[in-house]
Amino acid sequence: MLDICLLGTGGMMPLPYRWLTSMMARYNGKSILIDCGEGTQIALKEKGWSPKPIDILCFTHYHADHISGLPGLLLTMGNAERTEPLLMIGPKGLERTVNALRTIAPELPFEIQFRELNEAEEVLDFKDFTITAFKVKHNVVCYGYTLEIKRQGKFDTERVLKAGIPQKYWSRLQKGATIEADGMTYTPDMVLGPPRKGLKVTYCTDTRPVKAISDHAADSDLFICEGMYGEPDKLEKAREYKHMTFYEAAGLAKEANAKELWLTHYSPSLTRPEEYMDAVRKIFPNAIAARDGRTAELNFED
Repeated sequence: MLDICLLGTGGMMPLPYRWLTSMMARYNGKSILIDCGEGTQIALKEKGWSPKPIDILCFTHYHADHISGLPGLLLTMGNAERTEPLLMIGPKGLERTVNALRTIAPELPFEIQFRELNEAEEVLDFKDFTITAFKVKHNVVCYGYTLEIKRQGKFDTERVLKAGIPQKYWSRLQKGATIEADGMTYTPDMVLGPPRKGLKVTYCTDTRPVKAISDHAADSDLFICEGMYGEPDKLEKAREYKHMTFYEAAGLAKEANAKELWLTHYSPSLTRPEEYMDAVRKIFPNAIAARDGRTAELNFED
């Protein structure tokens, strides 16, 4: 099961009922935070989730509404006696930006590791999942992220028996080990069927609609995308400031064949995003104007 919580849905400035941009994913004991706008800690508390076990923190870019909550979050993690390293991922300038913010959080009991992004697309492989960073189109360098949970094929007993693989090796091979014994080499693909459908979540904010987004969001179980403006007359403003309208986000979701779209990163002037959703759903029916704290539990298909 993959848990997703959209902690904050605001852009530019926090509101009494809307914190700034942040999303957290939890899978198999690992926690991944994307962006850390003002109010992220409060949103975590309201959700009942702890910041201590965050393993990876990704930044789309370094505008204040996406990173201003970081110093306080680091202090809270330190006060919780965290000692495990924290991996941060973000565009070039990540280490310099974070260290500048750490002027007010200079001493931490854990190491921060930095992975700066330089290419248009970068794939980061972890034990249980893959994070793909892809460049989008804002007025500063900005990335979107796709989180994928791979799922191996089922154990194929008939295939294993036909190949004559000794039973004592079955469990290790199923867990991914390669075994050399009795002059033979046994590999996991010899005991497993074809890969099964995994889980995929794509997240992007602060960008104009570009093909890279729909390409990376293709067949996502959940596509979280900025909807800065819902008002139909705000298209020119969206173009000027390199943001998106609800309708452009819906068009990307349709093009990507995503299962579900959550809109986020609303303009402070957009107080009732739900009012515009009828027109949005004419483009992409399974679209939701997300609010802070919206959560999904994504499960593998049988």
